Amino acid sequence: MGLEEEIEQLEEEISETPYNKSTEAHIGRLKAKLAEKKEKLEKQQSGGSGGGGYAVEQHGDATVALVGFPSVGKSSLINAMTNADSEVGSYEFTTLDVNPGMLEYRGANIQLLDVPGLIEGAAGGRGGGKEILSVIRAADLVIFMLSAFEIEQYERLYEELYNVNIRVDEEPPSITVRRKGKDGIDVNTSGDLELDEGTVKDVLRAHGFVNADVTIRGNPDIDELVDGVMDNRVYMPSLVAVNKVDLIEPSYAETMKSKLREHDIDPEEAVFISAEEEKGLDALKEKMWEELGLIRVYMDKPGRGVDYEEPLVIRRGDTVDDALQKLGGTLDERFRFARVSGPSAQHDDQQVGRDHVLEDEDVMRVVARR
Repeated sequence: MGLEEEIEQLEEEISETPYNKSTEAHIGRLKAKLAEKKEKLEKQQSGGSGGGGYAVEQHGDATVALVGFPSVGKSSLINAMTNADSEVGSYEFTTLDVNPGMLEYRGANIQLLDVPGLIEGAAGGRGGGKEILSVIRAADLVIFMLSAFEIEQYERLYEELYNVNIRVDEEPPSITVRRKGKDGIDVNTSGDLELDEGTVKDVLRAHGFVNADVTIRGNPDIDELVDGVMDNRVYMPSLVAVNKVDLIEPSYAETMKSKLREHDIDPEEAVFISAEEEKGLDALKEKMWEELGLIRVYMDKPGRGVDYEEPLVIRRGDTVDDALQKLGGTLDERFRFARVSGPSAQHDDQQVGRDHVLEDEDVMRVVARR
């Protein structure tokens, strides 16, 4: 029996097994085995692919992947927002390769990737899906692009990403596993865990752990436990862009919003656009900026003053040390201190060290040894 058949059997058994406290451990073992089989199959497929795929060199301050089924309007959107020149057509599969474009916004360069339209089964390798999804895994933000008339596509897209270990809008479970030489598996929790300790041990054993110290914080479910033990999941934010709203009748607007709610999408959080008419794009850019968590730091350069034209773009929560790493050169090793004015400073020209957390539109001057 091949791996595909084994995976199919495991998925069937999981779907047919009712979940309750008495079956919890059994389902945990099945899901652990399933995760291992899928990882093994993925390695086999990638190993036999000859090194092809859709590797895209990343540029700029952040990378955004547009995810959507064929003909949803991704090419039109990326052409409207960036300097890309993607082939646009009204027929399916017009985007034959990953097409990057660069969006300049608030002094930041944001790379948008127009990946080939996903089809069902992409996670299983259909339509070059494995290579396409590997590109998405390397992005900083996913935009689910939906047609106003096909909101149900969201579930299928979400499932394809989930099946290749991409977790959107989730926090990684706090699980650490340390192997040891003897004494079996010890489970340490914060006291909130509802999973049975025996279930946790069964999942660990299914992943090949015989002797280990496991620390679990919070209250992960079975799937999150498996994710935490596998430690090969990618976590990233997402947003939903609903395209072709210029084509809908006013009476359909409430129906569209109702369909969004059915798929757990808050209409207030979605962005409604027309790529063809270039409407709603400013709102989409603003939402992207927020989700990426980008901030601008204006550098006060010796003898030249403050450069407001080309800010240093870093992430929310970054420190002076992070800024030094992005600036590069010899500043890091010559650094003495920095002077910061702006939202993060207690007063103008506050002297700060490497661990000072910067905020959007701070002005920073680095004082370095000669």
